[in-house]
Amino acid sequence: MSLHPVQAFLAGSGPDGAGRHLSQVLAFDDARIEGVHDFIQWCFPLREASLAVPGAPVLSRAEAEAIRGDPVALSGLRAALGRMTRFYAETDGWLRSHDHNHLRITRILTALSDLLGAEAAGEFHAFVTARNAGAGGPINPVSLRYWESALHKA
Repeated sequence: MSLHPVQAFLAGSGPDGAGRHLSQVLAFDDARIEGVHDFIQWCFPLREASLAVPGAPVLSRAEAEAIRGDPVALSGLRAALGRMTRFYAETDGWLRSHDHNHLRITRILTALSDLLGAEAAGEFHAFVTARNAGAGGPINPVSLRYWESALHKA
């Protein structure tokens, strides 16, 4: 039985749209995480098309169910979450009023809500909002509202 494309990527057995495997993306340094814009859609897939990256995968209901039932793909998703959490813990460039990372965080929260559940999404939300508060609250209220609503999208 063959895996769906995003499921295979998260499971470490298939490439993303640029031919990279999950292990290569997880090894990106912070500068590459910041500068490369076509990996996040594979690590945190959504059921809607990306407006930022045409041709990025759109998660079907069947593929979402397959990922939820695949312990290896879920492990890959958790590894991607760990890498992005480390990025947001160790960098401060996103802690400003407007930044493309705010959209990434909304994507991550939405994907986590859908694929890992409310608890995982809630933990990541608590982390990013605490980082924002610790920096004096520079992130704009609209982004914060998007993050909050992403917790309830599943």
